[in-house]
Amino acid sequence: MNQKRKRPHEDSSGQSSNSYAPQHKKVFVAPKGLSSSESEDESNSPSLNTPSYAAFLMRENKEENESKEQGTSETQGQYSSFAQRQMESMGYKAGEGLGKRGQGMSDILDTTMRRGRRGLGFEIEGFDEVKTPWIEDEVVIDERREAIPSCDLPPPTEEEMQNWCQIGKKKLTINDETEFCSPEVLEDILSSKSVFDALTGMEFLKARTRANPYEFIKSAIFQNRAAVKMVNMDSAFDFMFTNPRNRKGEEIVGTHELLYFADICAGPGGFSEYVLWRKKWKCKGFGLTLKGDCDFKLENFLAGTPETFEPHYGVGGKDGDGDIFNEDNLEAFKDFVMDSTDGKGVHFVMADGGFSVDGQENIQEILSKQLYLCQFLCALSILREGGHFVCKLFDLFTPFSMGLIYLLYRAFDEVFIFKPVTSRPANSERYVVCKFLRDGISDVYDYMFNLNVRINRLKGTDEDVMQAVPLEIMKSDKAFFQYMKESNDRIGKVQTNSLRKLRAYVQDPSLMGPYDQVEVRKKCLNQWKIPLQARSSAPVIDPDVKFHELWKGNDDDNCLSSEPTQLTQQNLQNLKYLYDYKCVVSGGERYFLLGVGRSVVYKWNGKPNYSGSRWSKLDKCTTAIPKDTLIDAEIVSELQGEGKGQRRSTAIHILDVIVLGGIDVRDKHQTERISMAQLFAKALKKPTRQDLVPLRVKQSFRLEAVKDIFNKFEMRFVKGRREPRECFSIDDEKHFIPRGIYFTKHIQEPWTHCFSKSRKMLYFYNKQKRSSTYECPKDSIASFKTSLMSRYLWLMEEIDVELEHGTRLERSQLLEFIQTTHRNLVGQ
Repeated sequence: MNQKRKRPHEDSSGQSSNSYAPQHKKVFVAPKGLSSSESEDESNSPSLNTPSYAAFLMRENKEENESKEQGTSETQGQYSSFAQRQMESMGYKAGEGLGKRGQGMSDILDTTMRRGRRGLGFEIEGFDEVKTPWIEDEVVIDERREAIPSCDLPPPTEEEMQNWCQIGKKKLTINDETEFCSPEVLEDILSSKSVFDALTGMEFLKARTRANPYEFIKSAIFQNRAAVKMVNMDSAFDFMFTNPRNRKGEEIVGTHELLYFADICAGPGGFSEYVLWRKKWKCKGFGLTLKGDCDFKLENFLAGTPETFEPHYGVGGKDGDGDIFNEDNLEAFKDFVMDSTDGKGVHFVMADGGFSVDGQENIQEILSKQLYLCQFLCALSILREGGHFVCKLFDLFTPFSMGLIYLLYRAFDEVFIFKPVTSRPANSERYVVCKFLRDGISDVYDYMFNLNVRINRLKGTDEDVMQAVPLEIMKSDKAFFQYMKESNDRIGKVQTNSLRKLRAYVQDPSLMGPYDQVEVRKKCLNQWKIPLQARSSAPVIDPDVKFHELWKGNDDDNCLSSEPTQLTQQNLQNLKYLYDYKCVVSGGERYFLLGVGRSVVYKWNGKPNYSGSRWSKLDKCTTAIPKDTLIDAEIVSELQGEGKGQRRSTAIHILDVIVLGGIDVRDKHQTERISMAQLFAKALKKPTRQDLVPLRVKQSFRLEAVKDIFNKFEMRFVKGRREPRECFSIDDEKHFIPRGIYFTKHIQEPWTHCFSKSRKMLYFYNKQKRSSTYECPKDSIASFKTSLMSRYLWLMEEIDVELEHGTRLERSQLLEFIQTTHRNLVGQ
């Protein structure tokens, strides 16, 4: 763009000021209609207090009249004779306007004054002719944050809050709400907002784009700007959400733990997309929002992993309406989250609720009061102790809103009112950020719950809940009161100034800021650790290309086509090093599965040296697996119940893993690989999605404890068969018909696991060097390929199979061999 920047944005030397570290703030104003003290260049107009000013006005009026007369005669000469005849036929007379009484315009319209898509000559009363001063603020990358001084009082009790709630006549104005802000600040905000009521959308958007130095950040690699606001706040608070730490500064999410979060009133889900991008599949999200246009748009989660996010809509689960005002929905969502987190709750909650208030911007706070309450209430119901909370708010002038903030102030160790730079300065938006939920907040939750019940019951009447906390209690806490008043004044002044600036940019379309918006974007994204790239659509994945990308070409991929060795009487002695093996129960067809994102999953067809694609889509088995996943698994038919009432369902049972959502685990110890697989399956678990095939990890047993496997076999009646079948129990409800047992080596040659009779514990022994150690040597770890190539399969007696070599191994023979070998090794 070659648009020239306005001179008022340059310093006295004619050079543009440093937009990142300015020497001082500058006041800008259009000189028309202001006193000489307000004008930027005083030498261009006479002083209002000098005698020459009257002569100046007379001269200006005379020149203007002469110009008009000249323009009229020149204009008449410009029209053709045909045009003049046509105009005369419509009643036109030179120097007069058209219309029955000559009330139309008589002057030629000045097309240079047209703005945006307005009609020629159209002006907005109260907007175009009034010009106000504004200040160009510095561009901040590393933002300042300040908490309310921590409250020494514990969370309030039920007895303490017994008479706090105050009900009164509904109020639909905030003009007199000056307890928590200066009267002049409130007046400026309300008057500044009303100026834009008649402004056209495109005119406003173009001016805002130029006026806001952070406008070019947009949505970065995410689906919307909300995601970038969460990025901004997470970074500003030292990544307290995506990398939470306790009060001592220690990370609270272990290597084999998931980061749990909830996203409420947050459709289409920008906040969650960011968190899932940052943490990949190692986090689990729960969402509550309204169904319909406000719903989560998981198909637009191009950066994050939607497979580990589960929307829930209150009563009815995925079939609910998501109305957070409904007490039953709040209870249902609470139960769902607690059940999904083993009763512990989530590590943090994000809330981004809002709705259209067109034409009622000045009372947005009053219209949003129940939304504030229910978001706070929902967060307290599902947060674990020490958890964090962030929630979008708007104005905070009324005692009701302040009472809710006061309750958070008593429930958390630290509370901030924060407006990130990605929140446009001309709006009233801000966020409450809360750190470290305290113990003993159940009474606060109950109190908030009852407030919501009262608000719901008062709907349709002329009464409402006016106060959640008595005004005198809040004002008596000087630290809280002073902080909130200063916060409102500070944010209010910034908003008012930004509205004035925006107004100036609308009035003057050539006006440009003294900052490089591209450079601002670059610096912010670098600060927030976001890549400097454009958002792109999901690519079409070729499974062969993706497989070779994950497989890395380090090993012969034909090993994936190898079958396990069948365990027979002849090769049973190969298991004499009992402690080198672990075993799992087989229950279905075995496949290698390749996940490329969402429900697109491919299976390996098992043909070595095949010229075509060796991957085909997994059909009749809908599941959702994060992209860049390669696993060894079985597709198992699970049973629930017995006889005619028995239900059959399909599940994917993981045997081993190679790559999990881009994390390569093939060279880790088998125990580590299985632990990662269990975490992976837990993140993907979606109890509300009965249409998706679940993932489970095979229960693993040590070889010397193989008897425990047979103890889990039970005789059950299977639908369609007269005689009972031997089934393996997964849990109290589910079971499957076993096919056999896999024996997989987890220690590789020349190492083996031996039992120390003196210390009564296992140690590692190197058969070549004849050395031993109790610590696990790195070169003793069997990789995925080693485990795969050394796997044995013992087939159940019921499986009719022809053995190529050896004699079928009976169950009694297998058990006898293992028990005898184990007794000899431990010296019993």
